[in-house]
Amino acid sequence: MKEKDLKKLLDKKVDYYNQPSFIKDDPISIPHRFSKKQDKEIAGFFAAVFAWGNRTTIINKSAELMALMDHAPHAFCTQHQPADLKKLLGFKHRTFNTTDLLYFIEFFRQHYSQHKSLENAFTRGGDTMEKMLAGFHHYFFSLPDIPARTRKHIATPERKSSCKRLNMYLRWMVRKDKKGVDFGIWNTISPAQLICPLDLHVARVARGLQILQRKPSDWLAATELTDYLRILDPEDPVKYDFALFGMGVMEKFR
Repeated sequence: MKEKDLKKLLDKKVDYYNQPSFIKDDPISIPHRFSKKQDKEIAGFFAAVFAWGNRTTIINKSAELMALMDHAPHAFCTQHQPADLKKLLGFKHRTFNTTDLLYFIEFFRQHYSQHKSLENAFTRGGDTMEKMLAGFHHYFFSLPDIPARTRKHIATPERKSSCKRLNMYLRWMVRKDKKGVDFGIWNTISPAQLICPLDLHVARVARGLQILQRKPSDWLAATELTDYLRILDPEDPVKYDFALFGMGVMEKFR
């Protein structure tokens, strides 16, 4: 397919899927339940970290956690008493368990005691997305007494991961348009810097369209795909996540 024809197709699919109707069946529906910026950040982070497997299960487990946090995740993370944590015991989503959850909450407690937003947890690492994600990983695990098992839940390009869930979270927080799906509440990171979240469906469609050649779905594959998407739209390449994901999940494109 010629580049101009491919751009026309993908732009059409972006317009179709990047609509409020997309929200209810996607994990982004969890942060959409909140109006406070910090609640959106924390709820979105948990929903993104939980985002592997069945989307209904991801949404249900994220909603369960928000209920345990009294539907006020920022207040819970920053103001909880030790007794409040008891009701979290037994929470589990796939391989994410209470040990992991308690570390995440402690990280948020310490971070928000010094900062008003989670954005600078990412920007402290450098001026490229690879440096930002690597820097975030180091910062997230900078607290004392880190459970060894918890490290697997936060990806990093330093391990060659595609960082799909973190890139999806950043898309939610950074992209700015008037469609009502992504929030665009962060201002230091530019949409042009984002890397396309490379999940199974996006990778399959991208290879089918021959805009991704690399076989492993790793960091290099995510950057290869994004480099092509930047040709189509240098300022907002990751908007095409809507097209590739929608074609893969809803249309079963092959």
